[in-house]
Amino acid sequence: MSETKSPLPREVADAYVDDLVALDPVTGTYLGVRASHRALPDYSPAGQAARADLARRTLTRLDAAEALPGAGADRERRCGRLLRERLTAELAVHDADEHLRAVGNMFSPPHDVREAFSLTPTDTDEDWAVLAARLRAVPASLAGYRESLALGLERKLFAGPRPTATFIGQLTEWTEPDAAGDSWFEQFVAPGPQSLRTELTEAARIARTAFAQLRNWMAAEYAPAIEGAPDPVGRERYARWSRYFNGTDLDLGEAYAYGWSEYHRLLAEMRAEAEKVLPGAATPWVALAHLDEHGRHIEGVEEVRVWLQDLMDRAIDALDGTHFELADRVRVVESRIAPPGGAAAPYYTAPSEDFSRPGRTWLPTMGLDRFPVYDLVSTWYHEGVPGHHLQLAQWAHVQDDLSRYQAGVGGVSANCEGWALYAERLMDELGFFTDAETRLGYLDAQMMRAVRVIVDIGMHLELEIPADSPFHPGERWTTALAEEFTGAHSSRPADYVASELTRYLSIPGQAIGYKLGERAWLLGRERAKERHGDAFDAKAWHMAALSQGSLGLDDLVDELSRL
Repeated sequence: MSETKSPLPREVADAYVDDLVALDPVTGTYLGVRASHRALPDYSPAGQAARADLARRTLTRLDAAEALPGAGADRERRCGRLLRERLTAELAVHDADEHLRAVGNMFSPPHDVREAFSLTPTDTDEDWAVLAARLRAVPASLAGYRESLALGLERKLFAGPRPTATFIGQLTEWTEPDAAGDSWFEQFVAPGPQSLRTELTEAARIARTAFAQLRNWMAAEYAPAIEGAPDPVGRERYARWSRYFNGTDLDLGEAYAYGWSEYHRLLAEMRAEAEKVLPGAATPWVALAHLDEHGRHIEGVEEVRVWLQDLMDRAIDALDGTHFELADRVRVVESRIAPPGGAAAPYYTAPSEDFSRPGRTWLPTMGLDRFPVYDLVSTWYHEGVPGHHLQLAQWAHVQDDLSRYQAGVGGVSANCEGWALYAERLMDELGFFTDAETRLGYLDAQMMRAVRVIVDIGMHLELEIPADSPFHPGERWTTALAEEFTGAHSSRPADYVASELTRYLSIPGQAIGYKLGERAWLLGRERAKERHGDAFDAKAWHMAALSQGSLGLDDLVDELSRL
């Protein structure tokens, strides 16, 4: 780390990013650091310990920086506040050895490795040569990950059997050959230049073999060793992960009750909207099933990609200058189809620091080629505009006023997901759901997030279902009940619901951040309105809010209220 004589918090944070990128080239690729594109992280216990040591050194440097004159300025204070909260939460997870059982259907080290290839540049022959080097780095990176899992087995720190089984299935899909004998890796390098064909094909084979070997070890040794282990993580682990994903120590009982209150509110709204779609429908989901058959659809994978691109472009045109002020480079976002073998949920990847790689939304098709419109509009307001894209691209745009850490590394999940859910609600407030079909889809998406709060907390803590619940009142949550409840309150197909439950078991505490984060954004806006009265300017507030970088939920409400 390069030292300055008297570093303020932003300098400490940015020096941390430099050192982190050296340890974690995948983070470097997300940021667009070209030197990172040929390497992969060390996921071994030693590699994980090096990251923890960096966090501890940085916290010591932050102590000194926050004592300096000038550290109280807003931009220094916010950066220091975020850096301290994030590194403290990350160390709590590391010190509990959670990295020794990091298995799931998303966000695990092997998922990060595969995702990195989707973000590695492939514009020139030199880019493809660099990518070949990264493919050749896969065996060492996955060997370190396997070493961590083996140590977890030795210490009886087990991942859940259900996430493990799902992960093995994903590894199989990634490495299984198609009719032509090619796996995802060979297909991925197929567009490369002919001059590098032999090198790329061999590098792809090396990467595929490494993933296949991991799959074989997981199936033959890891899965049998954890058989009978619980899938839910219990209160202690849940509280730790909840702090990590939400940036604050939540009152889990209050959050659980809030989830139920939102469930009842949304159910009443859904019933009213469903009556407009299908009069006399027994439940809102009967009306949604009717839309699956008779509602508006997009036919074809490429056609839906183009349609989603147009949806985002039209949203930008409608919102820019009226509710937001967007820089030209923030106005650019791409619609993409997700590679097969991942989780069922759509997602977003942020632009590189220099915007040479734009922000992108990703739609997993799950083998489908017919897509109902009601399920897409609200979701793409969430993933794209004005959701994730406007927030994360704006952070990148103003990173010189923030810090590289705030703009690209230190994101709090509940802040980001809360903004994206707030963005869906904002579009409802602004009248963008112009018919009962799309508004019912919006409410269905909101209900899914309320259900997440209920089942994620209830399942992991084995809480009692309230007496006023229409579903198994008085019983205690189990994984089976959680899946049944989620399926009964969702328009999604069974495989999507199963993927969702596996996700909640894999990353406990993350799924509750959507609704709790939305609540924080709404509360911050309400307090800012009270502060300004009739002079409150929603456009100015939105841009100031999007330009302050990430914060944990309590800190977020505090800072939003000041704007």
